[in-house]
Amino acid sequence: MDGTRRSESAAPIRLEAVSKRYADGTVAVEDLTLDLAAGETTVLIGPSGCGKSTVLRMVNRLIEPTSGRILVDGEDVAAADPVTLRRRIGYVIQQVGLFPHQTVRANVGTVPRLLGWSRSRIRERTDELLELVGLEPGRFGSRYPHELSGGQRQRVGVARALAADPVVLLMDEPFSAVDPIVRTRLQDEFRRLQETVRKTILLVTHDLDEAVRLGDRIAVLAERGRLQQYERPAALLAAPANDFVREFVGADRTIKRLGVTPIPRHALRPLPDGNDLDGAAGVPVEATLADALAALLGSDTGWVVVRDGTKLLGVLTPDDIHRALHAA
Repeated sequence: MDGTRRSESAAPIRLEAVSKRYADGTVAVEDLTLDLAAGETTVLIGPSGCGKSTVLRMVNRLIEPTSGRILVDGEDVAAADPVTLRRRIGYVIQQVGLFPHQTVRANVGTVPRLLGWSRSRIRERTDELLELVGLEPGRFGSRYPHELSGGQRQRVGVARALAADPVVLLMDEPFSAVDPIVRTRLQDEFRRLQETVRKTILLVTHDLDEAVRLGDRIAVLAERGRLQQYERPAALLAAPANDFVREFVGADRTIKRLGVTPIPRHALRPLPDGNDLDGAAGVPVEATLADALAALLGSDTGWVVVRDGTKLLGVLTPDDIHRALHAA
C-alpha cells in the first residue's frame, strides 16, 4: 500500500463473549461482546483496572482469553500462529519501546526486515512513513532514539507500527507519556494520519477528552470489562446510558459536546446590516461549535463569521450556538 492513500486492508474486529480469568481467581474481563467497524477508531475507556489493556492484548494474543472468541476479518485469532498474527497487527504502547541501539530508519523497518523485504523496499517504505508522521527522513532517519524528543519517539513508534501495512492497529495509552502541548499536537497528527490510512484502530485511554477527540466510537467499560455503553462520541455525551456512564463522562459533558458537534449550515444567519468584516472573528464551515464559541468569546462583535474558503456563508450568535447544540 502507498501510505499516502487510504488502506484497502482495514479489517473488522469482533469480540464474542470474551473473558479472562487468572489462576488466582481474578476476573479481568467477563463476557465482553463488541463489534469494531473496519476503518474506524474505537476507543476503550473506563476506570483503572477495568480490563481495557487486557482486551487490547488479547486481540494480538499477548494474553490468551479464557473463553470466547476474537475474530479479525472473520478469522479466529486463536487459530493463527501468534508470531504471524502480531506481524499483521500494529502495536503502539505508552513507552514506545524503540530499540535504543538502532537508528530511526532501522526501528521503523523492523517488521519489514522480518518479513524478508528487500533493502530498497524497506528504505522506500520507511521514508514514506517518516514523511507521513511529520519527520523529515533526511533529518531524522539516521538519528538514534536518545536524540529525539518524547513526541518524536512516539511518532517513530506509530510509523513502525504501520510499516508492514497491518490490517489492525492497537494503541495502548499512546500519548499519555508526553506533556499536554505535545499530546495535543500528536492527537492532531493522529487524526490527520487516520484520514489518510483509514486503519481499524483499537485505542485504550484513561482520558475522556482524548477519547472524544480521537474516537469514531467509544466503549465505556466498568469493572471486569463490563460494557456500559458503546456509541459515537456526540451521542454518548448527549445521552449517557446509565448512572455509571453519566458519572464517568462528568457534569461538563455538554461542554464536551460542543467539540464534536459540527456547525450546521441551517443555523447560520445573514451578516447584520452595516457591519464591517475587517477584524471580525471567523471560523471555517468544517469547524465545530466549540471552535465557533471560542472565536466568538475572543471578539467583541457578538457574532462569529463562518466561511467556506473565501466565501461568506453567514454568522453565528451565542443563541444560535445554543440552539444548534440542542437541536443536534
